[in-house]
Amino acid sequence: MKIAITAKGKELGSDIDPRFGRCGYFVIVDTETMEVEAMTNESAMASGGAGPQAAQAVSKAGAEVLITGNVGPNAHQALEAAGIEIITGSSGKVVDMVEKYKKGELSNTPAPTVGSHAGMN
Repeated sequence: MKIAITAKGKELGSDIDPRFGRCGYFVIVDTETMEVEAMTNESAMASGGAGPQAAQAVSKAGAEVLITGNVGPNAHQALEAAGIEIITGSSGKVVDMVEKYKKGELSNTPAPTVGSHAGMN
């Protein structure tokens, strides 16, 4: 299974980026092989619609699960529509979240955790 994790860098040892739509990178991890693919988040600097655009990128990458710090309402709706499980409240290192996910220690987030435009600087 492929999971997407919002990150500040491109490696398993990178810190989690607490933002979804405006994170720096998505680290895509195959939980069976631990193969890693990093993607720059092209929507990070978008003037609007960053969350739905990021959701589309994660979906195109084949991720079935998203692990992040927070997710806004438009992104949450787009991720749910794509059938992607959403897990929020994450912090620390990417590799730690992968291990927690594999052990069943993380749970689905049923609703947005921040308001619209929360990740904008």
